[in-house]
Amino acid sequence: MASISLGPSPARRDVLARRIRLLVAATITYNAIEAIVAITAGMPASSTALIGFGLDSVIEVSSATAVAWQFSARDHAVREAREKVTLRIISVSFFALAAYVAVDSVGALAGSGEADRSVAGIAIAVLSLAVMPFLSAAQRRAGREIGSASAVTDSKQTLLCTYLSAVLLVGLVLNAALGWSWADPAAALVIAAVAVKEGRDAWQGKGCCAPAPAASPRSEAGGCDCRLGCDCCT
Repeated sequence: MASISLGPSPARRDVLARRIRLLVAATITYNAIEAIVAITAGMPASSTALIGFGLDSVIEVSSATAVAWQFSARDHAVREAREKVTLRIISVSFFALAAYVAVDSVGALAGSGEADRSVAGIAIAVLSLAVMPFLSAAQRRAGREIGSASAVTDSKQTLLCTYLSAVLLVGLVLNAALGWSWADPAAALVIAAVAVKEGRDAWQGKGCCAPAPAASPRSEAGGCDCRLGCDCCT
């Protein structure tokens, strides 16, 4: 008779929890550096995009810190108990990011000022495009396997930072090369809409789902039993 999987074993959960803690620590460290560089470069260049990107990094740090707090608990039951609070913090971070980006973008489109070219800004955007996708993917895999909605949702926050990096890079390059100052804020409004959706999903706890119960046929193959709207099996 085939054995039935009820999710990761306690030993595997410990391995995944340690992995998530390391990934979150790396995310916090990188985003703190990213925030300092972006804001420091954005202020003298009068670049609302760079300053907004730096503030996004600050929000990233708050989101990752919430996950770090959750997974600082060694006991799996305690981590599960902290899940809802962590999701609320991440959700609020998404909404705050969306609000700032939207207001900042509308102001830029209305002609509140034109930014100077920033080589440092272009460099940090390129570096973020290289680093963030790997951190996001690694945390998402670990979060899905352990069944943590907060870890998966925080990985989406990191992925959103990747999108913002791409928007920032395009905006800075077009502004520097062609003088198209409207390109960055226009694309950033799309990112703001995505942030609202992710914030809503985080508030509703749609980031992931628990391992499949014994009665589920998916559990025999080591899969999960997703409820409507969650994405841990996709």
